[in-house]
Amino acid sequence: MSRLKIFISAYACEPGLGSEIGVGWHWVLEMSRYFELWVLTRESNRGSIEPWIKEHPEYGGIHFLYFDLPKWARFWKKGLRGVRTYYNIWQRLTNRIVRSTMRDNGIRIFHHLTYGNALWSVSSYGSRQKFIWGPIGGLETIPEDFSRHYARKSRLIESIRRFSVKSACKSPALKRRACRADLILCKTELTRNLLPAKAQENAVLFTDVATDTSVASIAPTEAHTGLCCLAVGRLDAWRGFDIAIEAVAKAIETYPEIRLGIMGKGVDRDRLESLAKKLGVSENVIFLGSVPPDDYLRLMAETDIVLNPALKEGAVTVSFDAMALGKPLVALDTTGYTRYFKPDFSIVIPRRDRNHVVSDFANAILSLTDPGLRHKMGEKAKEEACNISWHHHGEEIRDIILHAIN
Repeated sequence: MSRLKIFISAYACEPGLGSEIGVGWHWVLEMSRYFELWVLTRESNRGSIEPWIKEHPEYGGIHFLYFDLPKWARFWKKGLRGVRTYYNIWQRLTNRIVRSTMRDNGIRIFHHLTYGNALWSVSSYGSRQKFIWGPIGGLETIPEDFSRHYARKSRLIESIRRFSVKSACKSPALKRRACRADLILCKTELTRNLLPAKAQENAVLFTDVATDTSVASIAPTEAHTGLCCLAVGRLDAWRGFDIAIEAVAKAIETYPEIRLGIMGKGVDRDRLESLAKKLGVSENVIFLGSVPPDDYLRLMAETDIVLNPALKEGAVTVSFDAMALGKPLVALDTTGYTRYFKPDFSIVIPRRDRNHVVSDFANAILSLTDPGLRHKMGEKAKEEACNISWHHHGEEIRDIILHAIN
């Protein structure tokens, strides 16, 4: 029996990576088990996708299409610099590929998968077909109570972002896009609640990440004393690493043998290092920089607990890896992925005023200095990880799509 055909726009989609790129890849693989897929992604991803497919012929039925601007037309883009501008240009220029491919192959369903930012462009042709959008986020903002502690540039960025989101939520463009969608997958309640009332009828809460149970077998190679905490992510101000540092400094007053490793690189590192020095915890807070994937998993396996103080949906893959590895998670509630983290294996802290959040983090860290409690929570985390693996998430994706389009 022929399978339902779906065209997927997946700007970020590549094997062996985390974050948005890894999410795009996992979704494509899981959806290919149930649907016939045409996947449009960047030409720069071809070099890693095609060798992987050759090694995994069971996925050889996925039709990949690639597009990038010529090198001379994208000299200004490097890494994340210029990504929003380039992405929006890419969406406009690939619209003809979407149109011709869908028409030539009798495809009536268009799924805009990545990037999942509600403020960014979507194919004008695809969004007029049977349209699945998301998982999307991007409408969450950082309260000034938190952003006033940032460096000047980051404060300005958050101020502009608050204004942009407020304006976008009233814009006809967002309203048209949202109201055209037959299914909107929202990463958080905050995003869903900011969509137009009509669009909310087709909007459901749906996280973009699941647990990779293959990492569960990784065991720690080194023993240590005290409490080892790990926080992972790009060092951007909104990720809340300053909250983690202040919380550790507060907890150290009661339990001095606490160490915090911060893994990642980014523009906020100087401010964070200065904060640790100011609080007198420079020896307890270690900046690990960017590390290879194998070292990331090793460090995750060796830590005692994982902290995710991001003020909006971020470090989600890290949090699910913590679950798979049996590490208790302390996280700030984003109204999204955190709904999967139950009190018997995690501590999810409500986003209140900043002073309360820091105190709540510190108290959570102190409670987890108990090895027996950590072990008990870790075992529960591993049990739960099996129930929200990518295999199970794929079945959820299949069911919600079939329900929406029938």
